Amino acid sequence: MKRILIIDDDMDMCNLLGRFLQKKGFETEAGHSGNKGIAKFKESKFDVVLCDFRLGDKEGREVLKEIKQIDPYAIVIIITGYSDIKTAVDVIKAGAFDYITKPLIPEEVLNVIGRALQQPAADTNSPKPATQTSKRNGKYSPDGEFLVGQAPATRELYRQVELVAPTNYSIILYGESGTGKEVIARTIHEYSTRKDKPFIAMDCGTLSKELAGSELFGHVKGAFTGAQSDRAGLLRKAHEGIVFLDEIGELGRDEQAMLLKAIEEKRFFPLGSDKETRSDFQLIAGTNRDLREAVANGRFREDLLARINLWTFQLPPLRERREDIEPNIDFELDRFRQTTSANVRFNAEARAAYTRFAISASAQWTGNFRELSASVSRMATLSDGGRISEAVVNDEIERLLASWRPAQGSGLEGVLSPTQIDGLDLFDRLQLEAVVSVCRRSTSMADAGRKLFAATRTRRTTQNDSDRLRKYLARFDLDWAATQRTAAN
Repeated sequence: MKRILIIDDDMDMCNLLGRFLQKKGFETEAGHSGNKGIAKFKESKFDVVLCDFRLGDKEGREVLKEIKQIDPYAIVIIITGYSDIKTAVDVIKAGAFDYITKPLIPEEVLNVIGRALQQPAADTNSPKPATQTSKRNGKYSPDGEFLVGQAPATRELYRQVELVAPTNYSIILYGESGTGKEVIARTIHEYSTRKDKPFIAMDCGTLSKELAGSELFGHVKGAFTGAQSDRAGLLRKAHEGIVFLDEIGELGRDEQAMLLKAIEEKRFFPLGSDKETRSDFQLIAGTNRDLREAVANGRFREDLLARINLWTFQLPPLRERREDIEPNIDFELDRFRQTTSANVRFNAEARAAYTRFAISASAQWTGNFRELSASVSRMATLSDGGRISEAVVNDEIERLLASWRPAQGSGLEGVLSPTQIDGLDLFDRLQLEAVVSVCRRSTSMADAGRKLFAATRTRRTTQNDSDRLRKYLARFDLDWAATQRTAAN
């Protein structure tokens, strides 16, 4: 049974949260001050620590620091009010796993604890030793254009790729955007028997319905308005080589049928032509969709999937191969230097801070390697005198955290102050959010009242819905005009 230490000077909160977590299968203990919590942590082992930021005897950041000194791998989650979010972000930089805002929502608490418990020891916030160059933590791809990581999942992926690459079978690469599907496709090309022949890549998601057929299969002069000359399509250009079609699920069904024929027969008709063109190409398809689900929904041809589904590879997201992050930080900075001829480097403290954050569970990397590359490039661009400072790193971390955390708007911004929202019980906050939402969609207080009291108004002798709504809003010192305000106002 997983053990959780709750550190909060609010005894009612400790008891309430403790009972809730016990019902969910956790063993809990409570420390009703920062010092008492630290003492309990010294006495026993805990899997997760939930610590309120504002304690009577010391701040949460001090508790975090002392707990990390006792156990550098301790998982600490900070509990904070809306008005303390910026401070909580600073605490994350210091090593906290994540933060939860008050009022606490049970599902969110369980979600954060669940994510924390899923992290292996290698993914803790404790920094790893810095490396001098990315080559020490990884090897370059056959063409030297990108870095092959050292995470177990990455090594296994490349081992399988090297085995399959010499074949001429069609391949599907599944993975989120930015996981490196084109990188893997180019690796396959480099290891294949076709490496001296063309490699043609196309993102099908960028093709309009009108031009998709022309881009892939080519056209003859006069095939459609604007076709002023013959044009060879991508499949013809990839003759004897490899064509990589990313987001293949975005192709229309007509193009899918033509592609199936081209794969099977190695020939196809360019648009507007009555003469077939031959092309011996190997297809690698990329997608972030489940193509089997797309078949079930009628968006993808079952016969085409059966034809190309000979070898499939699932590219794990960056957050599941954190061992690859640190060497790729160095690699991306090297690439920036080569591209811009700017001799940019991290300060030692800045590099340690960024690496500590980048490999921590707080870094979600929803955009995967593409997002990591953009992050390093931003910092390098903003560096002063060729040195990336801690200030630049801190700004970048805040930018990334803001982009990853979903909007935490309660629907009451602009109606109540953050302090007032923070002081509401969960029951009152959820109820008031619903009422305000109805008011904003209504033309008047009477209109909103009719919607809110629709079930009971028919059973009342008098139907003064406006008065009932006015009295409810008055409990929170609000009136009709206040419900129409938003955070933007």
